[in-house]
Amino acid sequence: MRIALGGFLHESHSFAPRATTWQEFQSPGGFPAYVRGAGLFDAVRSTSVPSAGALDVAEPRGVDLVPLSWCFANPAGPVTEEAFERIAACLIADLAAAMDAAPLDGVYLDLHGAMVAEHFPDAEGELLRRARAVVGPDVPIAISLDPHANVTALMAEKADVIVPFRTYPHVDMKAAGARAMELLLARVARGTPWPYAFRQLDYWTPLTMQCTMVSPMADVLAERAKLAAGNGIVELGFCFGFPYADFPGCGMAITCYAEDQAQADAAADTLKAYLDAHEADFAGGALPVEQGVAQAIAASGQGKPVVIADTQDNPGGGGHGDTTGLLAELIRQDAPATLGMINDAESAEACHAAGEGAEIALKLGGKSDGVPVHVQARVLRLTDGRFTCTGPMAAGNPADLGPSALIGIGRVKVLVVSRKMQALDQAMFRHAAIEPAAEQILALKSSVHFRADFQPIAQEVIVVAAPGPVVADPSSLPFAHLREGVRRRPLG
Repeated sequence: MRIALGGFLHESHSFAPRATTWQEFQSPGGFPAYVRGAGLFDAVRSTSVPSAGALDVAEPRGVDLVPLSWCFANPAGPVTEEAFERIAACLIADLAAAMDAAPLDGVYLDLHGAMVAEHFPDAEGELLRRARAVVGPDVPIAISLDPHANVTALMAEKADVIVPFRTYPHVDMKAAGARAMELLLARVARGTPWPYAFRQLDYWTPLTMQCTMVSPMADVLAERAKLAAGNGIVELGFCFGFPYADFPGCGMAITCYAEDQAQADAAADTLKAYLDAHEADFAGGALPVEQGVAQAIAASGQGKPVVIADTQDNPGGGGHGDTTGLLAELIRQDAPATLGMINDAESAEACHAAGEGAEIALKLGGKSDGVPVHVQARVLRLTDGRFTCTGPMAAGNPADLGPSALIGIGRVKVLVVSRKMQALDQAMFRHAAIEPAAEQILALKSSVHFRADFQPIAQEVIVVAAPGPVVADPSSLPFAHLREGVRRRPLG
């Protein structure tokens, strides 16, 4: 059996301050860099990405795997036309070359599902349209998706099966890739497509309410699992949507594959009815930053760190990782806190030039919004920004944040880096000789992913709303291209 494997992953925020260029796919923080051809399998094999799980299934079975290309860029603004076309052209050209070399039995694509390109709002739909045009109607295509995918009718039409992760934080990325490959092999053996159902929901949920570790989303996933165990159901996928993409397909969606159409329709409709009935459960928000910091200080010093999540500057949602609202408030209240991270290559370079132990004046952060903080800091430690992630979500992933520095401003310590990465792994602190569990307050630029590695060591978690583009209430953004009738917040 001969299967082509590739990936193209990006989560795009239509209102983020910076577009995603070709360069962002060359040096992503916390994930492998762009790779094409023979080196692909070695690049992803030891990581946590879905393609690694797909390899774990296919290789022991003697599948002849054909590498295409694989890339990831951290969430930011829409992918530029140049970047999309360069990457898509290579992937599709390699797919065509693979077809020319010998017949393909199937294609596995590792996608995110919420990519917006400047010229194609439904970027994954366009990529799948091109792939289907090359392989024809009879070669099965299986895809894995991040559950923050905005699944569209075009995506459902062009893929034979869609497998989203089940968790947020995403600790089952490899498992989703493995399942997608299992189902691809089953689809090849079956010989004909499964009947499928596609349903879109009429309301959005904010990121902070999508965590599958707690209710209400934990209850939704339990209901999904119960329905997926029904007779004839092959795969029941639920995607939470990424509510920052300004195009008609934005929002929650369900895909179901079954042995017959009636089974697919019934399971999809039942899950949609459950979500409709529980819409009110997803209403929620974040504390004002002043209140959150004061609450953290009051609760600190009890043996475990208090974690503050800076949800609106989440680099995993399109933030640049450099806004300073939370940092300024930590300094103002003289909090015994360590903040990870401020993405500011100029300040990191200045710290390296000054050397460890130096006192230095910095215009810190604010490169994306023009609101830095002017501080007098001590350079506590310098690093090259390179480490391997160890937490449950990203274990094995290489991180290269460029020249980095740990600085002290009063009782506040700040990890300053040259490339952005969401604060989802304790290794980012340990590489700078900070043991997270020993800190009094950990301030993290993340919305939910931090919970996988940091919640187990936390005394308390406080989500705050400081300035940043990943707004806790997406309905406040100036959307112009949504489908009619979709509610941009629960009960909105």
